[in-house]
Amino acid sequence: MMSVDEQTIIDILTRRSYEQRREIAFEYERIAKKDLITALKAALSGSLEALMLGLMKSTAQYDASELRASMKGLGTDEETLIEIVCSRNNEELVEIKRVYREMFKKELDKDVAGDTSGDFAKLLLALVQTKRDEPSNVIDYQKIDEDARCLYEAGVKRKGTDVATWISIMSQRSVPHLQKVFERYKSYSPYDMKESIRKEVKGDLEKSFLTLVECFENRQLYFANRLSEAMKSKGAKEKVVTRIMVSRCEVDLMKIRTEFKRQHKRSLYQTIAEHTKGDYQKALLSLCGGDD
Repeated sequence: MMSVDEQTIIDILTRRSYEQRREIAFEYERIAKKDLITALKAALSGSLEALMLGLMKSTAQYDASELRASMKGLGTDEETLIEIVCSRNNEELVEIKRVYREMFKKELDKDVAGDTSGDFAKLLLALVQTKRDEPSNVIDYQKIDEDARCLYEAGVKRKGTDVATWISIMSQRSVPHLQKVFERYKSYSPYDMKESIRKEVKGDLEKSFLTLVECFENRQLYFANRLSEAMKSKGAKEKVVTRIMVSRCEVDLMKIRTEFKRQHKRSLYQTIAEHTKGDYQKALLSLCGGDD
């Protein structure tokens, strides 16, 4: 077996766009007469392999395969399911559903329904159905007030929670509208929306609603906090770090870096350098693109 030059693989693949990586794979096959992905699988292992193979997929293909992996086999990886379904916008979800069907010959909503249950399933399905309003130029103050009051009356105001009302408002209203609703909500409720969620629901449902609200308020900050959380412990949660870095590198990674620095007072680059090691670290730092 020839020795593998990881550094070259890292330098090339982490510094190109997905379109360029596709062209490289095409040329590689022409010259080497074998498939680049197969070659990468043979040459690499562990977290570095997961990262590099992730980069060989488009953003939607990657999200679709992460969703599929979170539901395949025994047990569900709810954390992944929640992160992807609750943080992607309408456009992204529409594309993920299309690619999911293409890649796995299955419908995403059917798989989600088969793998989850109760209100948690209802919320995820409502989101996967992508019925969210497009942002409007007209601010409807009456509707904002109504929604804020409905959210309050469905939760904090009564005994028990009318989860269906929460689901329909949070899965159907546009994001700018919801931002104003949560602001208005404070004039009805003694708790803000996130505190209300923590008081009213538990488990995966609680995590899902919190993810939604955080993403409505500032999606890049949500990812920055997830990255920070994943790198807090002794051993970094490499799966989470890989997933966010790969899935956002062509979407909003620069903005995530900015939010990370603003919120955590040190750069994402320094944090990765401190909490990961070896070739995996080199690849992440290269993908990160620079220190802030």
